[in-house]
Amino acid sequence: MLTAGHAAWGYTTSTGLPFTHEEIVDPHFEACAVPYLDALDGVGIRPGWHVLDAGCGSGAFLPRIAELVGSAGRISAVDLAAENVERAAGRLRDRPDAPPLVVRRAGLLDLPYADGMFDAVWCANTTQYLDDAELARALAELRRVTRPGGLVAVKDVDGSLSTVRPGDPFLISDFLRASAASPGYARQLLRGRDLYRWLRAAGLADVRQRTILMEHHAPLTPAALRFYANACARFARQAADEGIAGDWAPFLDPDDPAGPLRHPDGYVSEGNVIAIGTVPFAPMDGDDTP
Repeated sequence: MLTAGHAAWGYTTSTGLPFTHEEIVDPHFEACAVPYLDALDGVGIRPGWHVLDAGCGSGAFLPRIAELVGSAGRISAVDLAAENVERAAGRLRDRPDAPPLVVRRAGLLDLPYADGMFDAVWCANTTQYLDDAELARALAELRRVTRPGGLVAVKDVDGSLSTVRPGDPFLISDFLRASAASPGYARQLLRGRDLYRWLRAAGLADVRQRTILMEHHAPLTPAALRFYANACARFARQAADEGIAGDWAPFLDPDDPAGPLRHPDGYVSEGNVIAIGTVPFAPMDGDDTP
């Protein structure tokens, strides 16, 4: 059986992506459920709609989407990892009034759906794994499969708001600055605050965006401690491997009872951004309005 420490170094899905295994993302969702679900509730999804959860992971958002669309609605979902598809497909199995749910294995770059098939698309905690070219392509796909007048909502991390205490207040920001010097995951963690312009560039209209600060104070809940201790340990290991300056040593062992997040003054914060746009209607014949 893998320990929490193993989770920090070795838990990935079959896709090989970091931080996507259910043993990591499910505690993260539990720790942040209130702001996460508040973000989803603010999208504007209506009863009876057909909604796509694009990059659904293990399906943590599916029960709330089901509540929003009601029994008259429909839900589709995709994820790259076969094990996530299997788990997500069972999320509504014990809910007799749940809308139909179909989960497929697919990526965001080539969605297996017809044009204009959905009333809304929800994409959470997924675009951070895409480089810039892939993000543009994924957003074009999300727009393509959403009907005119429908909604595309993208929620993802804003790494610039991450910090831990006790510890150097610049520890995470310096780590991200050093790691983001080259293209890759760290740079993509800092892209969240720019989502609004990515949605605009994808041709979406009436784009709105808000940033969410999520704070966890000691004593951290078991779910928060499980996720953030492992996340910090992973960053600490990467910092050591890459020679990134900073006092990461206290975070190396996520099970250390003397670790900073178990301190009476333990604190961790992170930021998320939710950006929402509307698919515009095609201009009428003879209408030259841009």
